[in-house]
Amino acid sequence: MRYCAVSALIFGSVSIGERSEAVGGISPYGTFGGDTLKCVINTGDENYGRNGFRTGFNYELLREFGRHVGAKVEITLAENHCDYVDSLQSGVVDIMVLPDTCGHFGLELILSRKVDRAVWAVNSEDISKIKEVNTWIATFTESDEYKEIWMKYNRSINPLTRFDRNMISSKISPYDKLIKEYAGKLGWDWRMLAAVIYQESKFSINTVSHRGATGLMQVMPSTAEYYGISDLLDPEENIKAGTMHLARLQKMYSDEGMTDMERFKFVLASYNAGEGRIADCRNLAAARNLDNTRWDDILKVIPSMREESTLQEISLKFGKFNGTETMNYVENILNIYSAFCEICPA
Repeated sequence: MRYCAVSALIFGSVSIGERSEAVGGISPYGTFGGDTLKCVINTGDENYGRNGFRTGFNYELLREFGRHVGAKVEITLAENHCDYVDSLQSGVVDIMVLPDTCGHFGLELILSRKVDRAVWAVNSEDISKIKEVNTWIATFTESDEYKEIWMKYNRSINPLTRFDRNMISSKISPYDKLIKEYAGKLGWDWRMLAAVIYQESKFSINTVSHRGATGLMQVMPSTAEYYGISDLLDPEENIKAGTMHLARLQKMYSDEGMTDMERFKFVLASYNAGEGRIADCRNLAAARNLDNTRWDDILKVIPSMREESTLQEISLKFGKFNGTETMNYVENILNIYSAFCEICPA
């Protein structure tokens, strides 16, 4: 049962991300009163974890509990093969969210009443903590705020399934409000940004690639650091980092004489492959007397970018490039955007 384990070292993990937020609310009181509430989310459900809705749901509940006790909240995603039980017992972790199917821990932990399909675990030596948790859960789950959060995540389904079923909706994801806000800063149709996020993570906040790209927009930790973002688990911080990078790429192509749609394609390609790789592709297109401001002409040269002979034809600053993923990436997002426009008419 790998989801029954936790290590204190996870709180130092940069690639996963750590939530540290001073939340407004009433003054600190009760058994959790203090400066910081350290929490770990481990849903232990691979199928559900891929769409990230259960993680997002519990993330918001922990933030609400943090407001209740007037503490800062540090929320971290669990890693495999880590002993979180020891961390709870030692006080390094205050609360661990587990699936309600995780079984019993004997005398090691005390589990709260169910919250949807999860339970919260606390140190078994402090009965007062579980009493406070259960009292809050009992009260909060009857509130309008809880109902709003529950509907936000549990009424969400694959938006492309809605497209296949010819369903019309005013909603695409649990993060539409944030997406609309940050798309506005880019000057984009919000459904364009939603399409990018869907392609990157399927709206899953807990997605981490083998290269370390994290969260909704699959932002690399180094990119986040460049833009002053420290918490890639936080949906807003992740979208902020991703859109700041998109804005920089968009500005880079602003004086190229491209149409808005052509610029959009180049921005997407650069977001996926890096602007240096796309600059190499554009230079090769120009060397072959193609229009390097048209994405269709770039598509003509990308297959050559992986060939050794191309290195004899032109200097490629970033070397050979297998651009199949990038070609598919741009096409997929355009198709998703088209589907989102059908699902959710402006």
